[in-house]
Amino acid sequence: MTDQEKNDILALAKSLHPLERQILVSFPAQGGVTEAGLLRAIPTLQPAQLSMALGWLQAKEILQIIPPTGTSSTQPDEVLRQDAASPDLRQNAFIVSLTESGQCYAQYKCPPLRMIVAIEKTGTLPIRELQQRTDMNPDEISEAIGLLKKSGAVKVGAGGVFEMTDRSKLHTMNRLQKIIERVGSLSEGLDIKSFSSEDQELILFWHRKRSQSKGIFRMTDISRFSYEPTDLGREVIPHLANLQEEMGLLTPEILKEGSWHDRTFRKYYIQLPPPRISAGQKNPYRSFLDRVKQKFVALGFSEMRGPLIESEFWNMDALYMPQFHPAREIHDVYFVKGFPIDQTIPPDLVERVAATHQDGGGAGSRGWQYQFDAERTRRLILRSQGTAVSARTLAHHPNVSGKYFSMARCFRYDQVDATHAPDFFQVEGIVLGETVHFQTLLGLLTLFANEIARTDQIKFLPAYFPFTEPSVEMHICHPTLGWIELGGAGLFRPEVTGPLGVTVPVIAWGLGLDRMAMVAMGLSDIRDLFTPDLSKIRENRPVSRGEGGQRNGPFA
Repeated sequence: MTDQEKNDILALAKSLHPLERQILVSFPAQGGVTEAGLLRAIPTLQPAQLSMALGWLQAKEILQIIPPTGTSSTQPDEVLRQDAASPDLRQNAFIVSLTESGQCYAQYKCPPLRMIVAIEKTGTLPIRELQQRTDMNPDEISEAIGLLKKSGAVKVGAGGVFEMTDRSKLHTMNRLQKIIERVGSLSEGLDIKSFSSEDQELILFWHRKRSQSKGIFRMTDISRFSYEPTDLGREVIPHLANLQEEMGLLTPEILKEGSWHDRTFRKYYIQLPPPRISAGQKNPYRSFLDRVKQKFVALGFSEMRGPLIESEFWNMDALYMPQFHPAREIHDVYFVKGFPIDQTIPPDLVERVAATHQDGGGAGSRGWQYQFDAERTRRLILRSQGTAVSARTLAHHPNVSGKYFSMARCFRYDQVDATHAPDFFQVEGIVLGETVHFQTLLGLLTLFANEIARTDQIKFLPAYFPFTEPSVEMHICHPTLGWIELGGAGLFRPEVTGPLGVTVPVIAWGLGLDRMAMVAMGLSDIRDLFTPDLSKIRENRPVSRGEGGQRNGPFA
């Protein structure tokens, strides 16, 4: 070994934390030691301190893990997951700590006891009210109600009402709560053997088991794996005995006494990887929506706005959708409870739209040939399509020529899957002018697919909508899901523009902004746009221009 190598090893030994030195000198000349063995050899050491120091030593390649005989894994967690369903308390040493659910229960009590508090406040409580609680998830509520019924501490009276019968039968739940609070009071956890046999049974029943994502207790086996020094570690250990005790903290008392003159201070080891710091940032989908707005403004579009709670008039009737259209049924549109009505719609506008529905109203068609219901048109619903915002804009004297867009949140009763959600964003737009035509529309739709969805794999198919003629559907190709419908577009019919006071051609479109975001951000499930999973949120990013054969553009 060269002099330089000897100096490097000595420098590494001097840089070790006191906990690391304490652990290393406890190793035998040959072989390894389990975590349980190290805790017995160093009684003053806490399990959390041991785990932390062992991690440091592994990162410095001074220690290595020896898996149990018959396994090939060097990762303790993998084998723990395999054996957690049947822990052997006689052979193995387990440290008990709390899962995320357990930590919540330590602070707010476990769900059955929280429900008992609510029942005791009023004496009786409908099960329906318990099921509507927002401080527990549906699985916790269902399980807690089942446990209360089974315990006999409460009974279900007439009308599905919980009544207290015998509080003494909550003994097991109260005992469980005490265990939770005891474990939660210590961040490093507790040895399973420090609990009574009855408490151990409760811990074993409620610990997180294989194939389960939930549980109250986490049991860490500290006896399964051994640690032993690496070749580098064997060279470092002999230097530890001759090292002077070092100071890690300079206090006012030491400065006052002057004792620091004869002491050595521990050096910082700056080669360890720093902890990851996740800086605050906007949600990726929020950033995507902001960029979409910037693109439209850069193209000279003005933004349209409209309410989430809309009347049937603006959402459907003004768009020449007949009142017997199937999309108006309760299974497609959300109605506001009690059917309140909108009194702000001008009566003369309602009359013009009604005439168009009944006989064409001078628009050049026969209309829908039915008796228009002027009361129904004022009923309030949740906006089901962004085109309602376009109808409002046309009725309020827009500029000619003019370009308008809206990013409208819409609501429809729909089965949730990879490409459908009950609420979604549409990017809605209209262009008015004497010279606009169908080719203008196709050119704009192609531009939007390129610059917003970031794809040039587009196809147009003929379509039918009550309010446009001709009409077209745009589809784009998702790399995983294949061809998906993006939305519809077309030229507004005279039956739409005439009653609203517009005499020039109007092209219009309503595109699924969420689906465009899926392609742009490389997602295969629309639900991932709103996921609470922070790791997914941090990883999400729009696909770079030019990736996957996509072409560059002015907004790249």
